[in-house]
Amino acid sequence: MYFPDGDQAKRPKHGSLPPRRRGLIISLVVVLALVVTGGSVIVFGRESISNILHPVADFTGSGTTTVEFVIADGDSGETIAKNLASAGVTKSFDAFYKLILKQDPAPVFIPGVYSLKKEMSAQAALEALQDSKNRLVNEVVIPEGTILPKVFSLLSQATKIPVAEFQAAAKVPTDFGLPKQAKTLEGFLFPATYSFSPNMTATDLLQQMVTRAFVALDNAHVARADQFRVITLASLVQKESGSVKDMYKVSRVFQNRLDKNLWPTLLLQSDATVAYGTGHTNTWNTTDAERADAGNIYNTYVHPGMLVAPISNPGEDAIDAVLHPVAGKWMYFVAVNLETGETVFSETLGQHEAAVAQSQAWWQAHPEYK
Repeated sequence: MYFPDGDQAKRPKHGSLPPRRRGLIISLVVVLALVVTGGSVIVFGRESISNILHPVADFTGSGTTTVEFVIADGDSGETIAKNLASAGVTKSFDAFYKLILKQDPAPVFIPGVYSLKKEMSAQAALEALQDSKNRLVNEVVIPEGTILPKVFSLLSQATKIPVAEFQAAAKVPTDFGLPKQAKTLEGFLFPATYSFSPNMTATDLLQQMVTRAFVALDNAHVARADQFRVITLASLVQKESGSVKDMYKVSRVFQNRLDKNLWPTLLLQSDATVAYGTGHTNTWNTTDAERADAGNIYNTYVHPGMLVAPISNPGEDAIDAVLHPVAGKWMYFVAVNLETGETVFSETLGQHEAAVAQSQAWWQAHPEYK
């Protein structure tokens, strides 16, 4: 455009647009920023304008076919967004990632396996991942005093992992952090209720249980050098006690018998240890021949001193009973009623023989327990 000399004020500045083009762009912005409907005006922010110009690819609805989705420990929101899109759960990375960035407070994602669906909206996927009902778990209860083979069986039933895989995974106890004295995982598979993710291996499951046992020992302030001994004695207390209350007396009896001044033979004389060594752990009784068998390394009628290794997986109460036995001079105990768990503790052999007679009378009246 030509401007006469002296009319420089009308000349556009360097880099600016002529008025007509500038007005056209302003008009376009206004069109994008305003929608007039029925006399009302809706104003869009910069993000909304971006969405209009570059819409995020997203599905609608709650999805179609079911799919299992894994959130691994340490996965970030960005990783989860990528994996959802790759699995066909969401239509795009942006759909989910931009959605979680808007959340206040930010969503927390718990590692595990989730039941989701293909072609879910980002919102539906987020809601599903925040709902614990969609988290798939294998729940198993390990009671206190459960022995190693039974633990493997219970784990296999809950997870469908063959028992052989647990046996193979457990071959080298030191791989799980156990002390060198440990020849098996017995004693260190802590009894509790567990919720295992379906994608966990046999090794993963066993390590989680062993870690839980070490947590219990640490919480009880048991030094590392003492852990095997404490677990071993706790496993015996667990098997021989009729109740939690009795554990503290049972612990005292065995610790009295480990004192040469009180019990010169140092024989713990526990039928539970003999039964464990024979493999007949489903019975309370042992025979004279079994109690005389020196080939059974768990036979505490023959081998003096501390039990060679754990005979069960003890819980926190048994561990505490070992660490804090009640004061007393009892040297004997015998269960006189298996239905109630009643146990008689005695200081002298005469008192014990009277209690044994009471126990034998109960056994005769209840042959179904033999």
